[in-house]
Amino acid sequence: MDASWQPVQGSNPAAGVHPNDPAAAGGHWAAQHDPEWRSRIVSRIVEILKKHLPASVLDLDGLNHLQGVAERFEEKMYTAATSQSDYLRKISLKLLSMELKRQQALLK
Repeated sequence: MDASWQPVQGSNPAAGVHPNDPAAAGGHWAAQHDPEWRSRIVSRIVEILKKHLPASVLDLDGLNHLQGVAERFEEKMYTAATSQSDYLRKISLKLLSMELKRQQALLK
């Protein structure tokens, strides 16, 4: 074992937490991802959100606002997630919920 390694507060090395695990080393679960990865997720969120807005509000100001909304939403999901699958699940469920609400509103 590396003598310089210190367990993260709350971690239990005896329970199998590996010192090279980013979470065990104090890093975030997504530390191993390409920085462009989150940008692509935000771009995808923007594309999905654009489908829910009338074309009349999608001028440059509207798109800039939508980009900001998508970035804040992604950041919230990113910080709340415990793993990549949890992150993608949280985003998918929220977007699906939004789509279902829109469909229900159209049926009324």
